[in-house]
Amino acid sequence: MKQKRWLALAGLIFILLVILVAGCGQQPAPDSLSDDDAGNEIVESVESASIMIGGSDSEVNLVTRLAEEFMNENAHIPIAVTGGGSGVGISSLIDGGIDIANSSRPMKDAELENHLANQGDEAFAVRFATDGVAVVVNENNPVVELTVDQVGAIYRGDITNWSEVGGADQEITLYGRQSTSGTYVFFMELVVQADYSPEMRNLPGTSDIVEAVAGDVGGIGYAAIGYADREGVKAVNIAKDAGSTAYDPTVLENVTSGNYPLTRPLYQCVTGKPSGAILEFLLFETGDAGQSIVLDEGFYPITAADIEFNKKALE
Repeated sequence: MKQKRWLALAGLIFILLVILVAGCGQQPAPDSLSDDDAGNEIVESVESASIMIGGSDSEVNLVTRLAEEFMNENAHIPIAVTGGGSGVGISSLIDGGIDIANSSRPMKDAELENHLANQGDEAFAVRFATDGVAVVVNENNPVVELTVDQVGAIYRGDITNWSEVGGADQEITLYGRQSTSGTYVFFMELVVQADYSPEMRNLPGTSDIVEAVAGDVGGIGYAAIGYADREGVKAVNIAKDAGSTAYDPTVLENVTSGNYPLTRPLYQCVTGKPSGAILEFLLFETGDAGQSIVLDEGFYPITAADIEFNKKALE
């Protein structure tokens, strides 16, 4: 009887060893595939879910905040955001170095062709916020409004003293971005319509421009609207021409209606039609939660025209 019990015990130990060895050969289930995520198609694998974003300096703070809020609910999708300018972001996307290029301007035809040649796939763009590029002056400058033509003349160097546009007898100091900036290109094409004055001081970031103008009573600069509400500067109202109303870019309706003449959409560009984690992030940004953050960061939500534009990439 005693011998039978030992044989039974030995058999049980053998079975347990077999189960243990078999279990050691299996890969543990990743944390992201918990019961709560069952059926969730956000990611196909944890390894492929990280997102690298780079580009527009105007967008970097806004996108960083959006990424932080997204990761609060999707910790298994790490997102890294860097600046450098729209041109830098688009070049990195063409080279395959990043997943999303922040850009304050559309990709140029040559860039689209290079992207297709390098990546073997079409580039898609999504509009996720609306910007009214603000013309900022020192808060002690008495000038409160300008026309697009006047701003263009100032940046071409045709107007060099504030007294020529209703201000004090004060020399104008020009502050602008570097040529890799999408805002540099946008402002040159829409406002300056020629080369910038060689006297313009080209600064690396939008915050640098705002800080410089805050410390210079004769200064003028341009900045994304999300940077305009800073101590020491004010955004002047801008009129399309001498016979038009000048609009304040800090008022939402003035920008989303298009009445403010320096309104533009903000873009994110990706390789191929978005899917997986990238698609989920873009849907978050353009959804209710993301658009609430856009407003909180001082920018404006996308318009009906932007939603229609986004259908090509998001539907």
